[in-house]
Amino acid sequence: MQTSGETVRIGDGGDRGAVAAALLAWYDVNARRLPWRALPGESAPDPYRVWLSEVMLQQTTVAAVRAYYAKFLALWPTVEALAAADDADVMAAWAGLGYYARARNLLACAREVARLGGFPPTEEGLRALPGLGAYTAAAVAAIAFGQRAVVVDANVERVVSRLFAIAEPLPGGRTAIRAATDRITPDGRAGDFAQGLMDLGSSICTVRSPRCLLCPLADACAARAAGTAEAYPVKAAKKAKPTRTGTAFWIEQDGAVLLVRREGKGMLGGMRALPDDGWSARGDGHAVPPVAGDWHKAGVVRHGFTHFDLELQLMLCARADCASLPAGEFWPVEGIEAAGLPTVFAKAARLALAHR
Repeated sequence: MQTSGETVRIGDGGDRGAVAAALLAWYDVNARRLPWRALPGESAPDPYRVWLSEVMLQQTTVAAVRAYYAKFLALWPTVEALAAADDADVMAAWAGLGYYARARNLLACAREVARLGGFPPTEEGLRALPGLGAYTAAAVAAIAFGQRAVVVDANVERVVSRLFAIAEPLPGGRTAIRAATDRITPDGRAGDFAQGLMDLGSSICTVRSPRCLLCPLADACAARAAGTAEAYPVKAAKKAKPTRTGTAFWIEQDGAVLLVRREGKGMLGGMRALPDDGWSARGDGHAVPPVAGDWHKAGVVRHGFTHFDLELQLMLCARADCASLPAGEFWPVEGIEAAGLPTVFAKAARLALAHR
């Protein structure tokens, strides 16, 4: 990595112009090449691609998103194509990326944008779209439309909290972090500035062992001056996650397994899944099979959700009461990977296949 060669000496996080100039000079040399990004000096990227990438990148990493992003563009190259897509196809394509409400919001937003004839070019207009939170609206406004907007993701949060040594623990400290980011965001090149902060947090101002000697903002950083960079952002003590228990049921007939469609809202809403016993973030399942049959245990799969861990017992059925099966579809067992099961049920399916 290279720096701009400029020295920024401010002490409390810097004035807006000096920090912005130093960061943009660094970004011009060190910008990451990403499939949804226009490099410094290039024309602004397609708003659809910026929006799609930003929705996908929430709560996950660039490495995890690349393949999904390419798949979505291959299937739905425009927002109009995505708006016309079948819900089930989109949910299946999203499977494995997690936080499935994002996929439902993606469709709702695409359909509204198609109805409007395009993305609104302002942060306010973008914020009015279904499923677009403050961060995504600001990111699209700044990166795709060149608007001055304050963009704060986890990387920006870390950089700015260190730059200003903001000691208030998260999540309450986010108000001060956003205000500090607003202070240093320039009127021009706000999109490049936001992406520069993201890249700085990804490559230099990392969670552990930040590479302060390579940082273009090192001389302005209050946390570095105090030798406490790794202490920021300050996080409240984590609460222990509860462990829930549940059961999934594998009902197979003639080389096909029964899949159901989960309710449109709530956890894993709208996704194909194995029938289960009603487990949720709030409580354990009741462990009662959906139909009478010859059941036996195949084992347990474990999966971590944001607010709880799940131990899911898998039950296999050799003979079921076909007359009382729950509503669903039989999917060929050999092609189960193409069903787009969310990760926890994909784990259960792999366990079932190992027992066949």
